[in-house]
Amino acid sequence: MMTDGDLASLWVYLSASPLTGLTVTLLAYSIGYRLYVYANRNPLLNPVVTAIAVLITFLQVTDISYASYFEGAQFVHFLLGPATVALAVPLYQQCAKIKERLLPLVITLVSGAIVGAGSSVGIAWLLGASRETQLSLAPKSVTTPVAMGISEQIGGLPSLTAVLVVATGIIGAVIGTTLFRLMRIEDEAVKGVAMGIAAHGIGTARAFQVNKEMGAFSGLAMALSAFASAVMLPWFLHATGVR
Repeated sequence: MMTDGDLASLWVYLSASPLTGLTVTLLAYSIGYRLYVYANRNPLLNPVVTAIAVLITFLQVTDISYASYFEGAQFVHFLLGPATVALAVPLYQQCAKIKERLLPLVITLVSGAIVGAGSSVGIAWLLGASRETQLSLAPKSVTTPVAMGISEQIGGLPSLTAVLVVATGIIGAVIGTTLFRLMRIEDEAVKGVAMGIAAHGIGTARAFQVNKEMGAFSGLAMALSAFASAVMLPWFLHATGVR
């Protein structure tokens, strides 16, 4: 029979094991996805949001450090690269439609990157935010790894930028489809581009849940928006006097 001392020793071992972080991450997302399906795919119960809440609660209750947790979760993190590359498959299937709309797509990407950064920095400035906070907000609509690199380059706080990026993606995924319906936007390509520019990876995941075409255009917009922002943001912030 296992004693309290044995249980304590087992927990100490498990809490330090990389397998714990991986297992908890997969279980958290499974719980989130089941709730999402049970709620008839209500965007308010986005599985990413639920999984984040479950993981935060677990780490707080068990007092496991994020560094220890990430030793196991990094295996899932590694798969982000292959998953992003895999977006090329549905994108290739939409090549004909992309060629037809190439000019509007380029104009939208450039204007979206400028408006997204300019509006967030402008609102932060009006509310009295510090220069560092303004610079951290600028790349909030870019996928996390790129956004953190841009933030560090322009003088922001990469850790704050990461939080803002995740929050932006969650909000976009939750309200995006409702906004499209209210605005009577029916073109899946247009909806996908808007979702990819505004809500990056999390928004793209939501777009694929709605429609393959929407997901493909969202993935394209996410990738090109990240590239455009990395090139244009430092110049734009310097030209406007923010940096």
